[in-house]
Amino acid sequence: MSTEGRPRQGSGPGVDGPAADEPGVDEAVRALLLLMPRMVGRAKRMPVPDELQSLALAPRHLSLLSYLLFDGPTTVNDLAARLEVAPTTVSLMVGELSRKGILERREDESDRRRRIVSITDSKRPSIAGWLARGATAWRQALGPLTPVQRQMVVGTLRAYEAAMAEAEGEGEDGPPA
Repeated sequence: MSTEGRPRQGSGPGVDGPAADEPGVDEAVRALLLLMPRMVGRAKRMPVPDELQSLALAPRHLSLLSYLLFDGPTTVNDLAARLEVAPTTVSLMVGELSRKGILERREDESDRRRRIVSITDSKRPSIAGWLARGATAWRQALGPLTPVQRQMVVGTLRAYEAAMAEAEGEGEDGPPA
C-alpha cells in the first residue's frame, strides 16, 4: 500500500508535511472502512414500526419522508429539487405512498393548480419516532462543528457517494434502468 498522505517520521507543524498527530489519507481511509459498515449496520437495525413493516419502504422513501417530516408539507417539484431527482420520479413515489396511506395530496389553498404533499396524521407519529433517532444523532455529531466544518462533512459524504456511484456505473439518479 502507498505511503502517500501518511505523516512522515519527525514531521510536524512548520515542517513540509502534515503534523505527526494528523492522520494521513490512508489512515483516514482505514478508519472509515471500519466505521462505515458500523454506521450502515446501525441504520439497518433501526426497527421499522410495526404498522410500516408491510409497506416495503426503500431508502429513497426514507429521504422523501424525512424531508416531509422535518420541513413540513410541500410540493412534488420542491421535493424533487431537494432529493435531486426528476419530478416524475417523486410523483411516482408520492402516488405509491399515497396508495399505502402514508402520504396525502391536497390542493394548495393559495394556488389551486398546485398539490401539496404531506404525511398523513395517522402515520406521522410512527414515522417521527422512527426517523427522529437518526436526526438526533446527526445533530449531536454536527452540532459542535462550525458551519464550514459541517459543509465539509456533508460535501465529503456526497463526494464518497458520487465516487461509489461512478465506480458502479450509475448516473446521478441511481442505478441504470
